[in-house]
Amino acid sequence: MASSLTEGSADSSTEKTFFGHPRGLATLFMTEMWERFSYYGMRALLVYYLVSGGADAATGSQGGGLAMTAATTTAIYSVYVSMVYLMAMPGGWFGDRVWGARKTVAIAGFVIIAGHVSLAVPGQAMFFVGLILVAAGSGLLKANISTMVGHLYDGPEDPRRDGGFTLFYIGINLGAFVAPFVVGTVGKEHNWHLGFALAAVGMALGLTQFLLGTKHLSPKSSEVPNPLSAEERKAVLTKVAFVVLGIAVFYGAVIALGAYTLNWALVPLTLAGLFIPIAVLTRIKRDKDLSGTEQSKMTAYIWFFVAAAVFWMIYDQGGSTLSLFADGKTADTVFGFGFSATWYQSLNPLFVMALAPVFAWLWLWLARKNQEPNTIVKFAMGLVLVGASFFVFIVPMNMASDGKVSPMWLVSIYMIQTIGELCLSPVGLSVTTKMAPQKYASQMMGVWFLAVTAGDCTTSLLSIGGVDLNGTWVIGLEAAAAVLAGFAIYSYRKKVQALMGTVH
Repeated sequence: MASSLTEGSADSSTEKTFFGHPRGLATLFMTEMWERFSYYGMRALLVYYLVSGGADAATGSQGGGLAMTAATTTAIYSVYVSMVYLMAMPGGWFGDRVWGARKTVAIAGFVIIAGHVSLAVPGQAMFFVGLILVAAGSGLLKANISTMVGHLYDGPEDPRRDGGFTLFYIGINLGAFVAPFVVGTVGKEHNWHLGFALAAVGMALGLTQFLLGTKHLSPKSSEVPNPLSAEERKAVLTKVAFVVLGIAVFYGAVIALGAYTLNWALVPLTLAGLFIPIAVLTRIKRDKDLSGTEQSKMTAYIWFFVAAAVFWMIYDQGGSTLSLFADGKTADTVFGFGFSATWYQSLNPLFVMALAPVFAWLWLWLARKNQEPNTIVKFAMGLVLVGASFFVFIVPMNMASDGKVSPMWLVSIYMIQTIGELCLSPVGLSVTTKMAPQKYASQMMGVWFLAVTAGDCTTSLLSIGGVDLNGTWVIGLEAAAAVLAGFAIYSYRKKVQALMGTVH
């Protein structure tokens, strides 16, 4: 990225900038790009490694995976993704109260590398250790690196701020786009553990340039905004020690009795991923310090939260249900050119990079004509579109009984889902900041991520309960649920808008 640095800025003709933005943005851009490269590369391999059994001489598949069922694979995948987003809340807490954003991101980088290295070591035990470390590290990093982007600018009114976050968002999608081609192809088609090792190399590159470039970051990034007092630190350590001890004793007893199965880990994590979002929203809603207006906005926000959970429940199956269909029932050649099923995971970031500017222009154009849909309508559009994508999915599922279907079916499904994402996800981030009670202003972004946790844990619970998420009737029910949720939020738009007050 050295060639993208130019001389000159608004403040100094000799200060280096990154496309007109503070030099530190290049550091954060590259850190996030490599972190997403490692995360999405590993994620592209995850379900295939879990379902892969022995090598197949007829097809040339490498085998050597964990040979799990599709239901167990979907449950593990969904729990893993949900935990990444769940960990964003404690990640933000560590940045605010213990280490500061800069130190937290550096520690997160080392944790993620350790996780990918663990995945590169054969064996089921090391696999799950690796997943835990990557989830914890991603949560620590995700919650703090965006905060550091904000630190580079002179407050919310800095005219460069929105453009800076746009560049940062490109970094996210660039890493996610490249990863399945590199990590996915090497891992799935040649050697699983070499693929996981490449993910570790990616994060190592990101961490190295982050440590070398910290001098360009804002000094504010090293500050701990609200440090724990000695008494608070002692209380936190005591509580954590008791929780860890309790978990260790409980699972030690289960193992000693010979009763342990994988569900002893999956079910508690899934239930936690459902109950924690409910508990957090309930605690905020019942806070007597909130004004009447803030209470009203929180009631409206719960509508958006539930809608988002339904959306992510379907959307995140792009890495599980759709991935399994891509590998087993979709042709792997186009015009005689063969490719890995992991490449489908590059479609979403590709479409985001291509369509996000179009949507940004479209909303502005409609706003100038006073015809821009409000937040409620955009949410409804997102839900209907993600539901429609699964209605489309039913067609190739039925066709696949007679042989493999065209890759264009999956391309179309991922495109519809991405359009739905662009209607709902950026708007959800925006409405979260606008409707957040003042007391919880810094925590509400973590609350928004809990919608992903709730959606993915719903998917996991269904899989654990024996529901075949790869069956057409289940796909149809999920599609119908999303479309009905979209129509419901649209039908009650006037009521929700009244609860939102002045927020458009």
